Amino acid sequence: MHRVVIVGGGFGGLNAALALRKAPVEVTVIDRRNFHLFQPLLYQVATGALSPGEIASPIRNILHAQKNTRVLLGEMCGLDANAREVILADGERVGYDSLIVAAGTVDFYFGHDDWKKNAPGLKSIEDATEIRKRILFAFEAAERETDVPTRRAWLTFVLVGGGPTGVELSGALAEIANDTLRHDFRSIDPRDAAIILVEGKGRILETFPEDLSKAAETVLQRKGVKTVASGQVTQITDDGVTVKFKDREEKIAAKTVLWAAGVRASGLGKIVADQTGAQVAKNGSVVVEPDCSIKGHPEIFIVGDLASFTHQGGKPLPGVAQVAIQQGTYAAKTIVKRLKNEPVKPFHYWDKGNLAVIGRLAAVAQIGRFDFHGALAWFIWLFVHILYLVGFENRMVVLMEWAFNYFTHNRSARLITGPTPGLPAPSAEPEPVTYASH
Repeated sequence: MHRVVIVGGGFGGLNAALALRKAPVEVTVIDRRNFHLFQPLLYQVATGALSPGEIASPIRNILHAQKNTRVLLGEMCGLDANAREVILADGERVGYDSLIVAAGTVDFYFGHDDWKKNAPGLKSIEDATEIRKRILFAFEAAERETDVPTRRAWLTFVLVGGGPTGVELSGALAEIANDTLRHDFRSIDPRDAAIILVEGKGRILETFPEDLSKAAETVLQRKGVKTVASGQVTQITDDGVTVKFKDREEKIAAKTVLWAAGVRASGLGKIVADQTGAQVAKNGSVVVEPDCSIKGHPEIFIVGDLASFTHQGGKPLPGVAQVAIQQGTYAAKTIVKRLKNEPVKPFHYWDKGNLAVIGRLAAVAQIGRFDFHGALAWFIWLFVHILYLVGFENRMVVLMEWAFNYFTHNRSARLITGPTPGLPAPSAEPEPVTYASH
């Protein structure tokens, strides 16, 4: 039976596997995590609105009814294109007749990888819980701080990158300061927090129409977020961020910096290219043919963020979930058509629109020729995200959480986990207390 190996359990890989559920093939899904993560809602974990388990589902559970599919917990570290084998980190080799690689992206710091320590990105559950810890700990540290400049630095949050992730994070952070934590402290007023969104280009949400970009900026400013456009970040340290403009350079004292400015294709792109001779784009993605396969290797498909698909409009397709979903499904159907000796049409991306949420009843949406912002866009965003969440239980839990948060202005997952500065590790045993006898 034809062997299909899928590397990556994200949107592209998972939808490829689901599309093969009735096909006469043997499917093997390989991922280094045992769960599928709904990345568009990671920022809600990072801001305490949702818990990690509410936006993730075990891959085995999702595919348990597919008798032609097995799931392997492992990490691809090599490829033998001649032998048609995927090499895993533990040395195991998994043979394939068709291979679908959907490995996604990682954070990109434009050559300044040392910034990651002070400015975490948002690509994984661990990133989200780390950001949540830093945000909540900043308010806790400010509550205890007596030095005014240092307290102000603790209450200053800088977000680098004005795309959807940066806008969504800054909007949620403003709601935490203005609503969620408003009455929780005694020495500070969380509403005094300074939230600064820095964008290197001329405006935030540059991929959206200009009217929606302006609408989003207006809402953010109303929430107290300061947007800084055309500013290039040149340094990130423990004490803050340096931003360079055309005529000046400005240092922003801030203890909390979050990164949402750039991503780069997974390192698997280079591994595949080295073995197949495929061309690699500047961002590390693999240049693919009109059918999403690699030139000279029609049995290898690259889908999602790892693929550089320029056959529709001349520019690479955007790195959004819909591209990965549609390409993963297309690759799976192409494999089946080849087995039946049926003709295969080139991949064509159907753009279903762009969405970005800014806060309660505030979002922007571009759907075809129509632009929406405000409450209508927010309800569209709500419906779309509930629709694409994997698992009925997840949808119901998230919907109830959102309803609770909407009416109470609360965020139920406000947990500080992991080591924090100045405090012992959570697992450390407390020092024994000795009482003097009388």
